[in-house]
Amino acid sequence: MVKINIKNTSPFDIPSYSSPQSSGCDLRADIKEEYTIRSFETALIPTGIYIALPDGYEAQIRSRSGMTLKHGIVVANGVGTIDSDYRGEIKVILYNQSKKDYTITPGERIAQMVIAKYEKAEFVLTESLDETERGEGGFGHSGKN
Repeated sequence: MVKINIKNTSPFDIPSYSSPQSSGCDLRADIKEEYTIRSFETALIPTGIYIALPDGYEAQIRSRSGMTLKHGIVVANGVGTIDSDYRGEIKVILYNQSKKDYTITPGERIAQMVIAKYEKAEFVLTESLDETERGEGGFGHSGKN
């Protein structure tokens, strides 16, 4: 288990895991009053959370499945990335992809944060790549079934 220093300027709990085997911990909206994300609108929601990740780790900000299924609220950029050298407040870009407005309440769980280890790559310029069975087969190359 990796230890992460965290600063919380909100009146709400720090990120926590819902169950012992959850990979994502919940982030809460650090807002003073309700905020409505209109249909097809994007909003930047503060969390009041600041973290210091060790080198070689990132925090991935992901949608909460229940919010997506029930209300059409998603993390706008698919998965947000918090780099290990970032020390600012974690803010979540939410997008309302539904036809109905959605109101966020203070302290509401708005996203999940997953801590992930990563590796840096050394890119080596070359004139050719090794051959594979797939080759250049791209989008849909394997068929529907």
